[in-house]
Amino acid sequence: MIMSDIDYSFGDYEDAPESGDNRSEYRLAASASVTLELESPIPDAEGEPSGRSLISRTSDVSARGIRLTTAEPITRGALLPVWVSLEDDNEPFGLMVEVVWCRANTENSWLVGLQILESDDTSYLEWVEAVAKAMSEG
Repeated sequence: MIMSDIDYSFGDYEDAPESGDNRSEYRLAASASVTLELESPIPDAEGEPSGRSLISRTSDVSARGIRLTTAEPITRGALLPVWVSLEDDNEPFGLMVEVVWCRANTENSWLVGLQILESDDTSYLEWVEAVAKAMSEG
């Protein structure tokens, strides 16, 4: 179901990508911590961890997308594993995302739009249920 721009209960349209607001779902006004895995660790590597992660916070989430601010640009089209922790949930949701857009926000920050991908090896169904529950309570 596609909703018009005026139906949104959350979102700052001035922060939308330059191409306009392409949201097709309501956004949830909930704070979440997002950890993006930018480089996977080498399996069974000894010594220093070889992976690289980026931690960010967002308050703009939906069942299929996340907008966040990062301290570095993220490559558009990248497929990345992420872990998202909502305020009320103890366990982070392990998800797979695609970077849909990334643009400079300030001199030292970037706005990034992530699309959550449906995948059997992730917490996708649990994520969708948690967002639906939070929206029905809010």
